[in-house]
Amino acid sequence: MKLTPNSNQLSDYLQETEIIDFSNYEIQAVSEKLKSQSTDEIDLMKRIYAFVRDEISHSVDIGGCTVTLKASDVLKEKHGICFAKSHLLAALYRLNKIPTGFCYQKLILDDEAAPILIFHGLCGVYSDTVGENGGWVRLDPRGNKVGVDAQFSLNPNEEKIAFIARPEFGEEDFHMIYVNPAPEVIQALMECKTREDLWKNLPMEIYGKNSDE
Repeated sequence: MKLTPNSNQLSDYLQETEIIDFSNYEIQAVSEKLKSQSTDEIDLMKRIYAFVRDEISHSVDIGGCTVTLKASDVLKEKHGICFAKSHLLAALYRLNKIPTGFCYQKLILDDEAAPILIFHGLCGVYSDTVGENGGWVRLDPRGNKVGVDAQFSLNPNEEKIAFIARPEFGEEDFHMIYVNPAPEVIQALMECKTREDLWKNLPMEIYGKNSDE
């Protein structure tokens, strides 16, 4: 799938924000530790990705109740849903001058228990090693479990994300890589105090629409 950044300025994908708060001491400490273990930028990218995917739990997988939003809060609580984990991955990458944005899919929440379409969040990451002149790939830090096997891959033709959209069920991949998380995502994570409440109020659209056409 061809990915399209919604800004042609890579510097926009390096910005610190209130949500992507990479000046936080704990985020910087994790970054320094992973950097000290790395041999080059690609190795650092792999280590950061593995840290967020494996060391930060998905809230549902552990029955976590707290709703996290800011990258620093995700790191502090050691868990978050897909959107929140993507915020932490973006913070660690941006801190290390790796352009990172936000991508979305529309997926069925649960084929049997909750057959409704909701949004899933992951990251779009830029690397000079992609293609001949550099390019974007999607990396999904959701966290693996039975039936989910996301891996680090900088080959856009061999994506290894958590979920494959099934158009026959109304699922969609959105091609846009956004500089900032969707306002509807931020609002939901900010207003809902428990994951139970959040699950009843998951965003049904992003950026004021339900696709990026």
